[in-house]
Amino acid sequence: MSKVSYDKRAVLIDGKRMLLLSGAIHYPRSTPAMWSDLLRQARLAGLNTVETYVFWGLHERRRSVFDFSERLDLFRFCRLAQEQGLYVFLRFGPYICAEINYGGFPAWLRNIEGIRIRTYNQPFMDEVERWLHTLCAYLKPLFAPNGGPIILAQMENEYALVAKNYGEEGKRYLQWAAKLAQQLEVGVPWLMCEGSAPGMIATLN
Repeated sequence: MSKVSYDKRAVLIDGKRMLLLSGAIHYPRSTPAMWSDLLRQARLAGLNTVETYVFWGLHERRRSVFDFSERLDLFRFCRLAQEQGLYVFLRFGPYICAEINYGGFPAWLRNIEGIRIRTYNQPFMDEVERWLHTLCAYLKPLFAPNGGPIILAQMENEYALVAKNYGEEGKRYLQWAAKLAQQLEVGVPWLMCEGSAPGMIATLN
């Protein structure tokens, strides 16, 4: 089990400042048979952390029907990273961009009455909260305080690029998302990238 925190200079793991050298391997874009070798090569290249988005739209193609099998077996991917001595940084979304259709959202979101995506909208926020609670329960053994490799988590992605389209409702949404992250109590620091809110580590791509 590890305690993960941060100060003004670095991420701290068990009180020790760490220089995180991270590379991205997106688990659905390869096959489980490839994962061990990809992760081994990442370690041999000098990395100590692997980063991936979480692809909501692939895991829940149909509402409330979750798929974590085969190339969507995120649990196994994280365990294999741990076996290679790698930390894991998960970018939860719900919006991820990631050059994937609909920014990673499930297509069925569009069919929910009254929904507006990525803004302070109750139908949208209800679905996000339901998904993230489900996901974090699935991943619970993998967070560092529980002996797993996950040391960092990201909420939302690059919101500053669209914030002007949403105005004050967008700011409320980002603040809500930050509060939701804290309520998930995963035990590792949360960050936001290019657009942040109180309680999050503000980062840039």
